[in-house]
Amino acid sequence: MFVAGSQVQSSAVKMADQSLLSESALGWSLFTLVFLVILAFSWVYIRKYQSRQESEVISTITAICALAVALITSALLPVDIFLVSYMKNPNGTYKVWAENNETRGQIEDSVLYAYYSLYSIILFCVFLWIPFVYFYYEEKDDDNTDKCSQVKNALKYTIGFIIVCTALLLIGAFVPMEAPPNQNATQWEKMQYLFEELGNKHGLPALSFSISSLTLIGMLAVITYTAYGMSVLPLNLIKGSRSVVYERLENTEDIEEVEHQIEKLKAKCEDGRPLSSRDRRNLQEFQVKLQVLHRRGRHLEVAESHCCTKIGSALRPLKVLMGVVFILVALLFVVALFISNLDKALHSAGISSGFMVFGTNLTNPLNELLMALQPVFPLDYILITVITMYFVFTSMAGIRNMGIWFFWIRLYKIRPKRTRPQALLFLCMILLLIVLHTSYMIYSLAPQYVMYGSQRYLLQSSGPKGGLTPGNATTGTTRNCDADAPQDECTVTRSYLFLHNFWFFSTIYYFGNWVFLGVFLIGLVVSCCKGKRSVIEGAVEADDSDMSEDEYIH
Repeated sequence: MFVAGSQVQSSAVKMADQSLLSESALGWSLFTLVFLVILAFSWVYIRKYQSRQESEVISTITAICALAVALITSALLPVDIFLVSYMKNPNGTYKVWAENNETRGQIEDSVLYAYYSLYSIILFCVFLWIPFVYFYYEEKDDDNTDKCSQVKNALKYTIGFIIVCTALLLIGAFVPMEAPPNQNATQWEKMQYLFEELGNKHGLPALSFSISSLTLIGMLAVITYTAYGMSVLPLNLIKGSRSVVYERLENTEDIEEVEHQIEKLKAKCEDGRPLSSRDRRNLQEFQVKLQVLHRRGRHLEVAESHCCTKIGSALRPLKVLMGVVFILVALLFVVALFISNLDKALHSAGISSGFMVFGTNLTNPLNELLMALQPVFPLDYILITVITMYFVFTSMAGIRNMGIWFFWIRLYKIRPKRTRPQALLFLCMILLLIVLHTSYMIYSLAPQYVMYGSQRYLLQSSGPKGGLTPGNATTGTTRNCDADAPQDECTVTRSYLFLHNFWFFSTIYYFGNWVFLGVFLIGLVVSCCKGKRSVIEGAVEADDSDMSEDEYIH
């Protein structure tokens, strides 16, 4: 009997291991598929906007890698949620393979190390690689072929970013930690204690503080670009663009009017009358305006004969449908974010806790939808991927409509096939920070899902005499995991640990969400008041060169 019992136990262990491997492989295999799709998307995305005339291999590769790393980091969130959710059965008990704490720890560590790797790469890109490539290209001169001088000057400017990164890591590593238990210890013993604490936590506070600082900057970018893009993208699809035939006719009339004004000013010179300073200034302005109008005419002529314009006209009903879907999704996000923030305002533990909510007090539609889809893998994975891509596309729409600004100064314009390498690096830096903040935005939209997935725990009922029901009874009430659940009954996602390791960041994010809602409503009003956009919007600017125009047309 002992041998038979050992065989049964051995077979149960093997089945548990096989179940663990199959479910882990399912989550990571889908992540690998998404990884390949993200690489292809990043390559197409950057190649679409980069200038063919000024393109640089190093800046192109840097931009593609930076965008891919950001998107891959967001794609890790559904894997994190999937693995912690599939540790438990619907009745609140752990599955066979997850009953062992060591096994659950291995699963959690695998995700944690993946976050370590990706977040470390993000820090490397933000504080070293992207600044170095940017300044390297800025130092490039047609008359200067000294590569060593370029590298030296680029490294000189990049040192400042490295110092900032080091400071953030040190602050996160040591400042938030508790004081040593022995206050009478020597300075060396206190430092030794701090390093031991840092080692025990695997450097999580240091990396979390640095990533949270970048996420804070990403919040500003989300408020600036994404909030506006969420309104301008769907409304542009719904309203469509102006008729190219009408625009050509209007442009021709403008050319004739400007030429008439120029002829009137030139007639004064032919009569021997000297032009005043005001007339000379007006003549120069009219000549510049005439050049821009002629460029518009050539672009409109190409657009009228281009097959994409004709295909776009045929797909007009589909664009309207997509615009309606996008605006409904935007309103769903806004409602979910408002309910989540209202829940925190009414039922949270207060500002000192980062507005942590214990349990779900108000019904959040997006949270309920994700909770319903999570058991049917990979529907929730697909939905989160769609949400992430939606944020990227709306952010890009906002950046393209507004350009890259530093306070009131516009630094760069983002246009298809005409974006300078420096602008591409700025674009990817902004998108990288935006996608970092997307993880917190998704938490705000669906807090319970991001923390625990679809995990449930068993709340055993008390017996007649106050004792628990005998044996391994599962007759108790099953509840969704929340902050009130016992610590050993629910496993928190590793993403949540990175997002909420410091309460003051969560507090700032909370107030940032209210600002985001306000900016979205303002952007919605502005987008509704604006008329239809030109079919060649952004293609012609007064400061464009003829060379860049030829590149765009051909």
